[in-house]
Amino acid sequence: MKNLVLSTLLVCCNAIAFAQFDFQNINLLGHFNDSTVAAEPVYGIRYQSCWGWHDGNGKEYGVIGTTAGTYIIEVTNPANPIVSDYIPGRSQSRIWHEYKTYGNYLYAIADGSNNTFQIMDMSYLPDSVRLVHDDVTIIESAHTLYIDGDRMYVAAVKKPGSSPSSLNVYSLANPEQPVLLRRLDQDYPFINGTHDMFVRNDTVYASCEYQGLYIFHYDEIGNRFNQIGSITSYPDQGYNHSSFLSEDGSTLYMCDEVPAGLDVKVVDVSNIASPSTVNTFRSHPNATPHNPYVKGNTLYVAYYQDGVQAYDISNPQSPVPSGYFDTHPQNPPGTYPNPAYAGCWAVYTDLPSGILLASDMQLGLFILDVSQLTGINNLSRKDELIEVYPNPASTQTSIKYRDKSKIPVIEIIDMKGKVQKEIILTSNSEGVLIADLSNLKSGMYFIKAVFKDSYAVKKINIGR
Repeated sequence: MKNLVLSTLLVCCNAIAFAQFDFQNINLLGHFNDSTVAAEPVYGIRYQSCWGWHDGNGKEYGVIGTTAGTYIIEVTNPANPIVSDYIPGRSQSRIWHEYKTYGNYLYAIADGSNNTFQIMDMSYLPDSVRLVHDDVTIIESAHTLYIDGDRMYVAAVKKPGSSPSSLNVYSLANPEQPVLLRRLDQDYPFINGTHDMFVRNDTVYASCEYQGLYIFHYDEIGNRFNQIGSITSYPDQGYNHSSFLSEDGSTLYMCDEVPAGLDVKVVDVSNIASPSTVNTFRSHPNATPHNPYVKGNTLYVAYYQDGVQAYDISNPQSPVPSGYFDTHPQNPPGTYPNPAYAGCWAVYTDLPSGILLASDMQLGLFILDVSQLTGINNLSRKDELIEVYPNPASTQTSIKYRDKSKIPVIEIIDMKGKVQKEIILTSNSEGVLIADLSNLKSGMYFIKAVFKDSYAVKKINIGR
């Protein structure tokens, strides 16, 4: 592929565009939006998933899917994203694209008819990428994929001459020619479909649509899947869409896509044979979570019509809003019209520079600075340092902190992560603060006390 140069008339990355987005603790660095990308006719989707890759020598790249193909964009200078290549697909009105990398190779799948499975060698960048596979012999269409070690897991697979499969696992021993190892339906034919999966050490957390979430282990020696757990009944249940595991492996964050407006579920998987839902939360009533991602002590959720929502998960079972960036300003604040398929599709968290990539279905690729979040989360969370009473509260509440020698900054934060009230103390020998709540609307909030080397969070219900 030859290097592609786009006119600045086609690529939106200017300060005027920056000013329209609502945000808290997540800042816009750059933006890519090719105005020539056509919308597919069903939902008006122009862009789909995103991914990232770096060459090991300081250059970083974003990947984003469109209705007709894939953009490879250099984001080494986030304020000046440069299109390095564009790889067209077979279809010109595709709704779904998903991507993962293994070494220097990018794997691209698309769902629906008239597709191919594409493998691209990224080692020729920044000049171009080399398309090494573009055919239906391995996969024609699929919905999602995940790479764990040297194995690729793919959901909802179709190819000529083979029956549809809920989930397949492939060997990447030859990265340019993946080899099918096993189909899930060979071992568990009762699974009707798999929408997505998170995989760690060949343990597969499979989002099985309306059947719930099933946990399998792929046994390399026996070449078979073994079920080790499931959660098929849980609060705010719908179409089980996607999940992501905390870094310590104890907690799974799970999103249901249909019907619109369901909560994110927090699932305790410390006993993997018997997972249980321990908490639910949402960015805003009626907003729909699409995909969750964990990076350190931060959970990022790509939300339809509500952008990137960030949560502090220093306590994995008690997420606290820590910031957001709304990639979809088209709908008025607090409104989430149907159909919900607009706004943020995906987030990529793993570039060495620490920047965040986010794809918006209508507005393209956002390059975001999350350093304010990571700075906050470097503090040690110790919720036992404060008490809040009464709770529920009406017009005021008392905040008691145990160590009177440490004077905290108090923040009252709404469920979207916006600081609604801040109280800065210079001294308080009593160790108790009376907080005025009279100007806050009824609802759930977080009280956050930030000390020099730690912080504490308590949830409070304000009612009138």
